[in-house]
Amino acid sequence: MIHRSGFVSILGRPNAGKSTLLNSLVGQKVSIVADKPQTTRTAIQGVMTTDEAQVIFVDTPGIHKSDSAINKRMMDAVRASLEERDLLIYVVDATETFSEEDQRALSMLRADGPPVILILNKIDAVKAKHDLLPLMDEYGKLYSFAETLPMSALKDEGIEALRKHVIDRLPEGPEYFPPDHITDQPARFLAAELIREKILIATRQEVPHATTVIIDKWEETPAIVRIYATIFVERDGQKAIVIGAKGAMLKKVGSLAREEMESLFGIKIYLDLHVKVESRWRENGAFLNSLDWRTMAGRDDT
Repeated sequence: MIHRSGFVSILGRPNAGKSTLLNSLVGQKVSIVADKPQTTRTAIQGVMTTDEAQVIFVDTPGIHKSDSAINKRMMDAVRASLEERDLLIYVVDATETFSEEDQRALSMLRADGPPVILILNKIDAVKAKHDLLPLMDEYGKLYSFAETLPMSALKDEGIEALRKHVIDRLPEGPEYFPPDHITDQPARFLAAELIREKILIATRQEVPHATTVIIDKWEETPAIVRIYATIFVERDGQKAIVIGAKGAMLKKVGSLAREEMESLFGIKIYLDLHVKVESRWRENGAFLNSLDWRTMAGRDDT
């Protein structure tokens, strides 16, 4: 039996559902999800292994205008995800009409690049399916896609069909990772991202993207993992919102994050959170370096 393998990048504009799609394809949460644009800040890898194939999916930040240091880094991650890939998946929100921003985002795709599968996502929210035809036509005028698939990543509708289309288009190749390998992100990074996700969800529009999380200390024993983390914001007012009245918001965020960590990691979690102000951290190159999961500050005590 032929064994296929390859690298597949997931691209698209902010809030198109790329991270939800990655989690659905892999069958496990490896990338945080929130109904906020630019939730994903770096390339997140998720590996799907079957008897016949191994697919390394790479989720990317939404394609957007680079108007800050962190946004420029995010777009660098997008551009890097176009290189040396066997296939690309381009995700669009099927509930949105085609715009100039969509046209600009599509310009990143090269005619001489790898094949691209167009995903019309969120069809569960589209009342009349024939409304998808004009959207398909708009995208088809600008790029020659290998396939166009309507689906709902949130409802797992069309996931199996996409998996088959992806595998069929990959070259013959070996397993790059052990069968139980799911992601290149260490538990420490995923823990920090889960905390940030809960902040995005719990605070809604009050604290948008001025928040980030660093794991300061990670103590692991067979029975429990103790995690000490700092939530950084840019202003005192944002700090007050994250902490909440009598610490209520911080307690809620910690409780939600701890519960999901225990479910994902399969072990009891002790989570200690603190909030600090780091003015204009999104423009601070040295601080941004510390957020990379490869160089995240902190120490392990096991």
